[in-house]
Amino acid sequence: MSYFTPSGGLPDQTELLTDRAIVTAAYTVIPKGVLRDIVTSNLPGFTAARAWILARPIAGFSTTFSQLIVEIGAGGGAERPEQEAGVESVIFVTSGSLTLALAGRRHVLEPGGYAYLAAGEEWSLANDGAALTSFHWIRKAYEPVEGHAAASFVTRDQDVAPEPMPDTEGAWATTRFVDPGDLAHDMHVNIVTFQPGGSIPFAETHVMEHGLFVLEGKGVYRLNGDWVEVEAGDYLWLRAFCPQACYAGGPGPFRYLLYKDVNRQIRLTGA
Repeated sequence: MSYFTPSGGLPDQTELLTDRAIVTAAYTVIPKGVLRDIVTSNLPGFTAARAWILARPIAGFSTTFSQLIVEIGAGGGAERPEQEAGVESVIFVTSGSLTLALAGRRHVLEPGGYAYLAAGEEWSLANDGAALTSFHWIRKAYEPVEGHAAASFVTRDQDVAPEPMPDTEGAWATTRFVDPGDLAHDMHVNIVTFQPGGSIPFAETHVMEHGLFVLEGKGVYRLNGDWVEVEAGDYLWLRAFCPQACYAGGPGPFRYLLYKDVNRQIRLTGA
């Protein structure tokens, strides 16, 4: 398994500025070439760190989540990364080593490391190694439901078997870190894997929003009628009901980290 990690920098002055970045009313594509030094942000409470903010709530577009790629240098970190009450998180490490302190225990997350951090949980992050560490940080305001409560946990991509989709002979599989039927969870952050030539064979059109980061390989995505080539390091941001499908391009697997909001009734009154 491999996980693309941006390294920043700037393109040479001799390079063409034409790229694949596009923003439409239904979707956004942020190609890996956009993840440069000058578009990073500093995060309150963090030391020796910077972040690429890939998604945030925007009225009329995606509204449920934010997604960042955070890079922490040696000795850096945050004692209180989450400063908003009621916000849940998923962390997925793509490079380096990240120490997560959670409920009195220290977990060392290496590439493929995954943590779900429940709303109201106290946790901290540190880079105790000598190399840079990089991770995805996906945040959502938790919507509680009576009789259900999500609990924090730590696992690894390598320890969760992908589940083949029916009738695909393994060409399309999903690594699910929580049970889809567990109503305690109102968001899923999964890894989707296509073998070369595998596809989503219909235009999915659904209420879930998506943040999609390509971890490995390349493919062609259909987005609201447009066909867009994507590769490791690219990010796609889809609003609700944006039609979507894809083909995996090969020669190796096409894998992406996928956010979606799930398991909640639609609020109509604002209560």
